[in-house]
Amino acid sequence: MPSTTTSSGPLFSPELISPAVAASLPEGHSLRPIQRTDFDAGFLDVLRVLTTVGDVTREQWEARYDWMATRADEYFLLCITDPTGKIVSTGALIVERKFIHNLGLVGHIEDIAVARDQQGKKLGLKIIQALDYVAQQVGCYKTILDCSEANEGFYVKCGFKRAGLEMAHYFEPPKSKYEAS
Repeated sequence: MPSTTTSSGPLFSPELISPAVAASLPEGHSLRPIQRTDFDAGFLDVLRVLTTVGDVTREQWEARYDWMATRADEYFLLCITDPTGKIVSTGALIVERKFIHNLGLVGHIEDIAVARDQQGKKLGLKIIQALDYVAQQVGCYKTILDCSEANEGFYVKCGFKRAGLEMAHYFEPPKSKYEAS
């Protein structure tokens, strides 16, 4: 159930962001946590480069953002903005709590996306480096990510190595009670 609490600030503390990665961005670009107002800054448009997003309304965006904000120690979504404030790259770190490794934390890097007109500027690499830094700052003992074989070379350049095989089991979305049977 969505939280009724709203937050206009960043999803998490900007103090967790790597100063070195932030300083290495192209001139005029900024690295920051996503904010509730990013619905209008192009966040979903950048994700559409990666995969299907759907027709997410402002109300749905705000409800999901508010829910994530109540779990600020689990969800770390970053973005890079261009000089106009438009989001041009994004990525997510989701922190999983384990029983193994002395109740360790594992960071899952997800949803790395760069706007088509910004590709080739190493923004994807910067997002991954920044997410890895956040994972280390919050105490993760490792970060993992899944990718297609076509993208393996990119992630190797980011310091990752093949460590297994991803498997998936997809489900049909639940039918609305209003749909005709």
